[in-house]
Amino acid sequence: MIIQVKDAVKLIGISIISFCAVFVCTLFLNFNIDLVQIRDLIISEPVIAFYDVQLVMGKVTSAISGGCLLLTAVIMLFFYIKHYIDVHKEELGILKALGYSNLKIAKGFWIFGFSVFVGTSLGFFSSFTLMPSFYKLMNEDAILPEVTLNFNFILVLYLVILPSLAFALLSIIYSYYKLKRPALELLKGKGDFKHKKKKSEKKANKNMTFLQELRQSTVKSRISLIFFISFASFCYASMMQMSFSMNELSSMMMAAIIILIGIILACTTLFLAITTVVDANTKTIAMMRVFGYSLKECSNAILSGYRPISYIGFAVGTVYQYALLKIMVSIYSKNIENVPEYSFDVKAFIIVLISFAVIYELIMHFYSAKIKKISVKVIMLD
Repeated sequence: MIIQVKDAVKLIGISIISFCAVFVCTLFLNFNIDLVQIRDLIISEPVIAFYDVQLVMGKVTSAISGGCLLLTAVIMLFFYIKHYIDVHKEELGILKALGYSNLKIAKGFWIFGFSVFVGTSLGFFSSFTLMPSFYKLMNEDAILPEVTLNFNFILVLYLVILPSLAFALLSIIYSYYKLKRPALELLKGKGDFKHKKKKSEKKANKNMTFLQELRQSTVKSRISLIFFISFASFCYASMMQMSFSMNELSSMMMAAIIILIGIILACTTLFLAITTVVDANTKTIAMMRVFGYSLKECSNAILSGYRPISYIGFAVGTVYQYALLKIMVSIYSKNIENVPEYSFDVKAFIIVLISFAVIYELIMHFYSAKIKKISVKVIMLD
């Protein structure tokens, strides 16, 4: 079968997202399970209130972070499967022509779930290196009786085994759906469908220059990349701004965890998305260079269309982190006294926005330099 372990290794982005999701969820859910064990030791009403808040916060944090990252991993999985089928149309067409059924070919895609297993396994077991410090942090003021750290195997099932099996099954189902095309169509290398332009769209395109139309078509050609680039900006904005607040509301350790996860997710997602954009437009860039377009014009046509999307993602991430922290603080303040009031941190917003703009433009500059190295041989040897 043409699908091998080395193909699954390319899904490192899914592994990293799975790692971050399980790392965070394991910390909070393992603490929650161990926290339940001391419930009978608590008598005081204020302590019971604090106990209830800890349980709720663990569930909310796990649900929000895990759910958001789960959705991202699913979309990224679909993108990789579609990309793999597009790249290997001819090989898959030959298999279908030889009599292989869609289901038989699709079964080989279970290996794509391996990337999830790698990420969830590393995330689960690496969380235990931080677990002792995390338990101390969650009961820093010794309000609760001592919470004993235990290894809860049930989390291995729910956070490692079941997600890996679910993604393997999802890979088979989605690939089966994408393979429901005639063998001849795959052999000819045709796509799923051709986008039919509306009359209004055609009229608008007539007023555009070639570079403007190319910029627009590049963005529209891969809708999934719009999500990845906006998600990268979302992660950076939300995690970095949240870390400033966590330094005051929680602790330096929690702020460091959030910063690290935010940077890893943002850089990984953005790197994969922009790399895909450049690779998919290699021939277009080479032809533009042949016809005398400058490096700046090539870069703007291929990459600049994503700049507004990235700042929209940043804005959504800013609103998200503010709303999330506002909800969390309100939950605490209902049951616990002297909880500091949370308000929007304008200074943190400005710092993060400037740093984001600098980092984003540096990444665009890096890929502009990569575009410069694209040779005309790419299209001459095709």
